[in-house]
Amino acid sequence: MFDRVGYAIMLINGNRGCYAALFYFGEGIFMDYAGFGERQAAYLRRSVGCWLNVAEGGKRAGKNVLNVLAFAMHLEATEERLHLAAGVSAGAARVNILDCNGYGLARYFAGRCREGRYGGRFAIFIQCGEGEKIVIFEGGGRANDAARIKGMSFGSVYVTEANEVHRSFLFETIDRTLASGHRKLFFDLNAMPPNHWFYADFLDMQEAMANRGENPGYNHGNFTIFDNKSISPQRVEELLNSYDRGSAWYRRDILGQRSGGDMQIYGGFGDDAICGRADSQNFVKFGIGIDVGGTDATVATLVGITDANRLVLIDGYYHKQGAREGHTHETYVREICSRIEDWAARYPGLLFGGAIFCESAEKLFRQSLVVELRRRGLGIAVFPSYKKGGILERIRLFDMLINQGRLTVAAHLTPWISAFYDAAWCEKAKSRGEWIRADNNTASIDCLDSAEYAALPYKAHLIRAN
Repeated sequence: MFDRVGYAIMLINGNRGCYAALFYFGEGIFMDYAGFGERQAAYLRRSVGCWLNVAEGGKRAGKNVLNVLAFAMHLEATEERLHLAAGVSAGAARVNILDCNGYGLARYFAGRCREGRYGGRFAIFIQCGEGEKIVIFEGGGRANDAARIKGMSFGSVYVTEANEVHRSFLFETIDRTLASGHRKLFFDLNAMPPNHWFYADFLDMQEAMANRGENPGYNHGNFTIFDNKSISPQRVEELLNSYDRGSAWYRRDILGQRSGGDMQIYGGFGDDAICGRADSQNFVKFGIGIDVGGTDATVATLVGITDANRLVLIDGYYHKQGAREGHTHETYVREICSRIEDWAARYPGLLFGGAIFCESAEKLFRQSLVVELRRRGLGIAVFPSYKKGGILERIRLFDMLINQGRLTVAAHLTPWISAFYDAAWCEKAKSRGEWIRADNNTASIDCLDSAEYAALPYKAHLIRAN
């Protein structure tokens, strides 16, 4: 068989100016690119032998073009028949991977590629030297989108804007490649806050293993607009004059650094708001907030108000349903009540100066909670969470406390700390003049909801002058 991929790599390797100027798939199709930089060419070379390929960085950095090219090279060489291209929607996947501003799969495989349906899904059928390849296109922006690919086996997967798809969908795409004999994953994404779930739940572990020499198949590249040879240095400089070069926006979107954006809600939250264990604090009031999740996390947060009128997030219970295991309400009730027993033993005042504020929409859960608390002899009142003032009232209270240095979080409450760092306003809603907290899997909103339920009933006490 003619080694098409080897020829493409030869072109990339052989051009010391690092131009992937030609790409050949055996049909006499030659394509002119702007030059690839050395780092981009190195990423392409590594992709041939790596199972996990992640192109990350700033906007207009050529990440999509790089991964589409690497994906196309793999499709040409692999013997696996079925593959997946995905994005936040099937339409986004088609735009970014099939078209890609004229440098997508449709152009690479022009003359031997046709559109059609596979299992009721839009797909392309490609005639390759190793036989026909089928690439289906799916959207993964919603929690239940993972069900659309269950039971399928893919030789490789390309997820564009991987941080935008739902967490459950992303992990399902990874699982669907486990039986592949020539397994490859391709992800591209713009840099996100460092505590984003894509890093915390997936990429951080892969990077740590790679740093220990235990993940030789990991290929990561961070690219910026400065790597994009289709834009002249003079034009780049003109474009960047419209940015505040000291802003989080510039660090994230231009420099490709993992930084919180300008839409961050709790900009004043930092390391000074994180404390050790709270046992030495003198608490005068306690609250427990419970947010009940379905596919999202179920969270219980214990907060205390000190004699200095400070709010402390003392401890918490956090459980997120897995893809293959789940908790019933009864299980959650038992586990949370066991945690409350521990809290009451550590803080006896909880039973006399505290209350539980549980998700207002979960009446049956609250009833089960009351029954279990009574069975255990825990005399603590249970109320529905207070939501009359809306989420903005809760956000304003926490923002005030943070900016006044009167809110601290115990250091072991990692999901809660991540939630404060990553909480952001919804950009689309802001453009309409509305202030809505984004709930797009960027932060553990459930942790914030739970803590807010616990603290809001004491708002009058907390805003009192010291």
